[in-house]
Amino acid sequence: MPRLPRPHRHDVWIAAAGLTGGLVGIAFDLHVFTYADSSPLMLVGLLAMCGAELLRRTAQPWVLLPGLAALLADSLTGGLLAVVVMYTDLVYAAVLYGSARSSQVVLRASTWVTVVATLLAIAVWRQPAALMIGAALAAGLASPAWTAMMIRDHREAAAAERLRAEQTALLAERDRVQAVNAERARMARELHDLVAGHLSAIAIHSTAALSLDEPGAARTALGVIRENSTQGLAEMRRLIGLLRDSGAEGGQEKVEATPSLDGVEALLVRAERSGASGQLRFTRRDHRDGRSRPPAPVELAAYRIVQESLTNAVKHAAPGEVAVDLRQDKRSLVVTVTSPYDHRAAARAPGSGAGLVGMRERVELLRGSFAAGVADGPDGAPVWRVRAELPVAGVSRT
Repeated sequence: MPRLPRPHRHDVWIAAAGLTGGLVGIAFDLHVFTYADSSPLMLVGLLAMCGAELLRRTAQPWVLLPGLAALLADSLTGGLLAVVVMYTDLVYAAVLYGSARSSQVVLRASTWVTVVATLLAIAVWRQPAALMIGAALAAGLASPAWTAMMIRDHREAAAAERLRAEQTALLAERDRVQAVNAERARMARELHDLVAGHLSAIAIHSTAALSLDEPGAARTALGVIRENSTQGLAEMRRLIGLLRDSGAEGGQEKVEATPSLDGVEALLVRAERSGASGQLRFTRRDHRDGRSRPPAPVELAAYRIVQESLTNAVKHAAPGEVAVDLRQDKRSLVVTVTSPYDHRAAARAPGSGAGLVGMRERVELLRGSFAAGVADGPDGAPVWRVRAELPVAGVSRT
């Protein structure tokens, strides 16, 4: 057998209060109608209505049917005010706790019953006193139904606002996590670009110093190691200073922390000194007109791409010429770095591939295009080519 739904504790209290009120009415002969005296039969309608009240929250809207039967049975025995009030509460609960469809049906039915019964009473008795019937029906049917509908609408609006607030908080947390991850990725790229070149030079020249027997060559290698160590430490200090205080006063630190393409020549000189015992030659071909500078984010990305490409060339390139080519028009800035390639040549320093990933991420953030791989050089020999096209138009200059 299917189990009846368990009454809510508030419904038990309401049913107990209605039962108490009904027993008081029976004890003191308090009837709605005066054509009947108190009798034990009045308990039938009272107990049936109290049973319906126990299910006012869990069995809507069908509990209105036994409630109506209890109201009619109570009316035949004189009528108790407690039974009428409890049926009014059943109508209220049917609209408040029932489904959306049943709530609309109960609301419309209560309104139409009130209006039609009022008009019939006026048509039959043709006296102003007939309006009292309409007032009584409105108080017992239409008024609780409309009150419950207003409360239901308010609750649904409050629930929608809570849901919207939760969604907003969730989106804000997701944006925060994405911002933190993006900042971590940016810091990782900056740290790699600042330190990788110096550490690669240190690794290459320390290896050379250990393998050379000539004191002069070893001394030169140690000098390069010292220079790259001090430069790497200085750039690390600048990066840490920016992380600690992004609003540091003074323009010199800001200029050094945000390099431009004017520093490409210094990168070439540094790469020349860090090269594999003079086996690499570094050249620059700047085809820009020099009249308009690219936006700062584009220029920084181009500088880092050149820096990382030269670092990779120092570590992996075969002997020959490493060329940096810069071109700019109204739409984009194109950076191309080529270096000799030989798949049989051993790397001078280990690499993890993080440099290529960082260059690609920089270009994608600016909605540009990036390509890196083996290509044919001008003389037909294989070269490793890094090409980045960075849009100039539509990019903020800060």
